[in-house]
Amino acid sequence: MWVDYRILVITANVLANQLGLPVPVIPTLIVGGALAAQGDISATELFAGALLSCLFADSVWFLAGRIYGNGVMKLLCRISLTPDSCVSETQSRFERWGSNALLVAKFVPGLSLIAPPLAGATRMPWLRFLSYSALGSSAWLGICIMGGMMFRRQIEQLMPHLADFGLAAVSVFCVLLVTYIAYKWWERMRFYSVLRMAQIDVGDLSKLMDKPPPPLIIDVRSATAVRLEPRRIPGALHIPLSEVHQQLKDLPRDRDIISYCTCPNEASAAQVAKILMDNGFKKVRPLHGGLDAWVAAGYAVDLTPLSSVPPAAAVLVTKS
Repeated sequence: MWVDYRILVITANVLANQLGLPVPVIPTLIVGGALAAQGDISATELFAGALLSCLFADSVWFLAGRIYGNGVMKLLCRISLTPDSCVSETQSRFERWGSNALLVAKFVPGLSLIAPPLAGATRMPWLRFLSYSALGSSAWLGICIMGGMMFRRQIEQLMPHLADFGLAAVSVFCVLLVTYIAYKWWERMRFYSVLRMAQIDVGDLSKLMDKPPPPLIIDVRSATAVRLEPRRIPGALHIPLSEVHQQLKDLPRDRDIISYCTCPNEASAAQVAKILMDNGFKKVRPLHGGLDAWVAAGYAVDLTPLSSVPPAAAVLVTKS
């Protein structure tokens, strides 16, 4: 019964982590591996329980992406504690790697949570998703558990000391966890504070577009985001955040440049504006509210020709 309880605790920890809660899981898996090496718990049951937790959580996010599409990615970007690795950057990784991204997703910060809903939103076949998710999760869990088995002697020496402290050890752990979350939240706020600059609202942009010379409007969304939401501001030039540095030499320095995206708090648009300003561009502003605000205000939109979207996006549904 005690063995089952410990496996249940580890399984619940893995499930909470994979559903997106900011709880550490690798130390738990390592300790579980050490317990399995000592024969205190079943390594097979530990691995199977953790794997089922990963697959269940991934399936939940996959279905959410399939049903709600880009809205799920917006939600994840809004609640993320690391906005500097916003959804658009993770989407770019997924575009480059295709289905193979699921094999390494658990090892890449940001990609682990974004990959399953992206796979669902881009209509990846269910069986392919489940197969790749199972392989990637198995590799990640195997390495963590094997690490615990390899260092079981060191962990054996450490565990009695933790047990001696009892409640104090748990309290310290909880304090450290709260401190970590608070630090990441402060880092998030500082990120947006640094990137917060003079923005332009949709009404002012509409007026600016009617005056010569018109501003250069840059759609900085990833190729995947554009395919999920093909509408754009009329005349906008599609330059994903990941490609801005390569395009600097071709951008005019004597015109207003307006960047927009669909990220909460205009994270990607603000990043692009900061890159341009750091490279000597003076008249750069992100669009407050992004494409969503433009559409909500009732202004005209164009449909982005899919032929103009980098073919890397197509890899999401064709590459295996």
